[in-house]
Amino acid sequence: MSTEDNNLLVVKNLKKYFVTNKTFLGKPLGYVKAVDGVSFSIKRGTTMGLVGESGCGKSTTGRTILRLQDKTDGEVLFNGTDIFSLTKEQLRQVRPKIQIIFQDPFSSLSPRLPVGEIIGEAVKEHGIVPASEYDDYITRIMKACGLQEYHKDRYPHEFSGGQRQRICIARALALNPDFIVCDEPVSALDVSIQAQIINLLKDLQKEFELTYLFISHDLSVVEHISDTVGVMYLGNMVEYAETDELYANPLHPYTKALFSAIPIPDPDAEMNRIILKGSIPSPANPPSGCKFHTRCSECMEKCKYVAPEYREVKEGHFTACHLYNTPEIDAKVEAAMKDAKREEEKA
Repeated sequence: MSTEDNNLLVVKNLKKYFVTNKTFLGKPLGYVKAVDGVSFSIKRGTTMGLVGESGCGKSTTGRTILRLQDKTDGEVLFNGTDIFSLTKEQLRQVRPKIQIIFQDPFSSLSPRLPVGEIIGEAVKEHGIVPASEYDDYITRIMKACGLQEYHKDRYPHEFSGGQRQRICIARALALNPDFIVCDEPVSALDVSIQAQIINLLKDLQKEFELTYLFISHDLSVVEHISDTVGVMYLGNMVEYAETDELYANPLHPYTKALFSAIPIPDPDAEMNRIILKGSIPSPANPPSGCKFHTRCSECMEKCKYVAPEYREVKEGHFTACHLYNTPEIDAKVEAAMKDAKREEEKA
């Protein structure tokens, strides 16, 4: 994808594998391929939604991008610099600029610290503002997130779920970040509170020129907040496009099935639901070829043997599916399928 100057974040072929078992001497015997060659970019001041079923690698992608865990392979370019090439001291300088809002606001807040200290702890550590301005700065950030000054001395257990998430947002915002990973920030909240938090995130984005990676299961929420959307399945990106284009014209069979489950606010409307058969294969032992072929209603013979190429099918619309192969790509796929069949017969 493009590495233009207006891209704040560029992810290239990112992989994160977890070792499942080892030999007595410590040699890996198997891996869970949680993230398996994911690529995308996010423009400054925009939001990219990342969707998919549980276990597809969304959260692992977000955490690996922030270097909260090591990568297996690939590049993560933030402002043109590879995050994984930084030394500890260099990374410490970048840390305030890349923040995360976790899914569960209660477990991500220390029960032993008052809210003022929770929000301000990292502000002091990184010297975001002079000591003389610290108190006013924390008050200003709290008010921007819908919290009051008297909340500083209260503890997390004294707040509702929505208020706790506002505290988490304030903690991230206090470091004056450029990029925030929102890891399912509204999934644990009531629907009415979800709308408040989504609107808050959008308002803060405009005011502070923030860039978001918004990870969620809720496709309606993603449509509302995102400028672009990526769809993941079993560690791979299967489709990516601008939000309006993707929701109006989904290409991949998996994306079509996901979008068919979006509720329609009309009791008389007929739902053309696409039911996926079978369960998600194990990421420790994924099927050969296209990982989705075991559940796909449009599966072809080549899908069982050759993984589809993730490529731009229309301008700005990427997908990984043999249904959209060009004649040249199809010729290569047919040759690869014959080779795979011969290897299978030998085995």
